[in-house]
Amino acid sequence: MKCTIFTNVLKKELVMRILRLVFVLAFLLLFQIGFSQPKSYRIHTLAFYNFENLFDTINNPNTNDDEWTPEGTQRWTSKKYHQKLENLSRVLLEIGTAESSNSPTFIGGSEIENRGVLEDLVQHPKMAIQDYGIIHFDSPDKRGIDVALLFQKKYFKPTSYANIPLYIHKKENQLAASISDETDNDIAENSYQNRIFTRDQLLVSGFLDGEEIHIIVNHWPSRAGGEKKSSPFREAAGILNRKIIDSLQKINPDAKIITLGDLNDSPFNNSIKKALAAKGHKQDVPEFGIYNPFEEMARKGLGTIAFRDSWDIFDQIMVTQSLIKNDFSTYQYWKAGIFNKSYLIQNSGQYKGYPKRHSATEVGFSDHFPVYIYLIKEAK
Repeated sequence: MKCTIFTNVLKKELVMRILRLVFVLAFLLLFQIGFSQPKSYRIHTLAFYNFENLFDTINNPNTNDDEWTPEGTQRWTSKKYHQKLENLSRVLLEIGTAESSNSPTFIGGSEIENRGVLEDLVQHPKMAIQDYGIIHFDSPDKRGIDVALLFQKKYFKPTSYANIPLYIHKKENQLAASISDETDNDIAENSYQNRIFTRDQLLVSGFLDGEEIHIIVNHWPSRAGGEKKSSPFREAAGILNRKIIDSLQKINPDAKIITLGDLNDSPFNNSIKKALAAKGHKQDVPEFGIYNPFEEMARKGLGTIAFRDSWDIFDQIMVTQSLIKNDFSTYQYWKAGIFNKSYLIQNSGQYKGYPKRHSATEVGFSDHFPVYIYLIKEAK
């Protein structure tokens, strides 16, 4: 009798141990399943594109736009102009859609004649549904080409914006005299002030889904007169860019700042490596520093523009250290890319493989490929 009772007690104890073990294993399994559920993120694409001569057909007597009129050398008719808008719309709406179902939230642009061409672009039937806003200023460039920012109104609310001029004078730079004599289309000289005029830098501040962000749109001086001789102009542009960033960081050390544009320099030139002190690897970026994801792409031989069968990356997007902290509870940089779909590439002739630009027989897209980055944060 005692043996039977003892046996029953052991069985009950064994059953209880098994049940406790099953409970623990079930809890751990459920915890692991819950923990390993894939996270969802909100994604915004930020793009830059050199629109390459987005001119209307109207002759402006105050700028050198005669080439881009119906009577000019380009025979720039209304039909060609509207085909250009059609081409740009196709490109802009596709950038970033590999990872996002939405077209770019932000589009920085350069080589824009005036606000009117931007209004025509955002009102194009393909673009209009996205309801893009426009931030644009006329620049002192002698052709009148400007930079601008387009933004989707439903996501971004601008609070301030300004065009910040780049001041370069002959007395500060003796090379200016020889460069300004070149037939450069983007530098003008004021003989009274000895000032060399080029595009302003556009600073836009506002809130992306309620989170403050700052964007600087650039189109730095060209390489007319040669890369070496013209380098001081772009170094001056880099210094100005850094001053803008510094001023924002003094107000808010955690300011999230993105600078982008056609810089007419590679990621390795002094304007970027010294004036901006941009780094090509995240681990090398100091506090308040700048990360340039396009440096690594350049090392791999990728490019946004080609010249004499040599590729380079003039179009770049860089972010401050505050955007690479990997704390995705707020918006952070995720990854970058060059948008070089096959339809943007010349497939025959002397410039086969180059970006498909405008020619005498065809209205192309641009002599540059667009670039983009993704900003992401965990969805709540």
